Amino acid sequence: MAMKTIPVVAAVICDSMADKKRIFATARGYGDYKGWWEFPGGKVESGETAREALEREIWEELRVKILIGEKIDIIEWDYPAFHLHMECFWCEVAEGEITLVEAEAARWLRKSELDSVPWLPADLSLIETIRGQMKA
Repeated sequence: MAMKTIPVVAAVICDSMADKKRIFATARGYGDYKGWWEFPGGKVESGETAREALEREIWEELRVKILIGEKIDIIEWDYPAFHLHMECFWCEVAEGEITLVEAEAARWLRKSELDSVPWLPADLSLIETIRGQMKA
């Protein structure tokens, strides 16, 4: 039997899309993976584009408006109960101050600090790509 596919989006929020010296990561505050680290984002609702979903999710989770840049990658990942289809984009904060609504913690990570948090498996698969595009 085929697993249900869940389409999601993730924002790799950086300090500056031109420099990419630091990225923003959050620790889940709920569910089976509580305490694991991820890039903020969430489910794409019916009728939404990936970019529309990302703008909505980041507003709901962080209370900021973002500028969405280029797509980094699409991650396909099998979790035990579902298949994840995750579109990941470079972003930066365009307006507002980040406020954690759902996450239990957050950090700005430099390239050298990317391995300092326990990433969710799907997010971890993106780290090497991100590392290659960040400046020291």
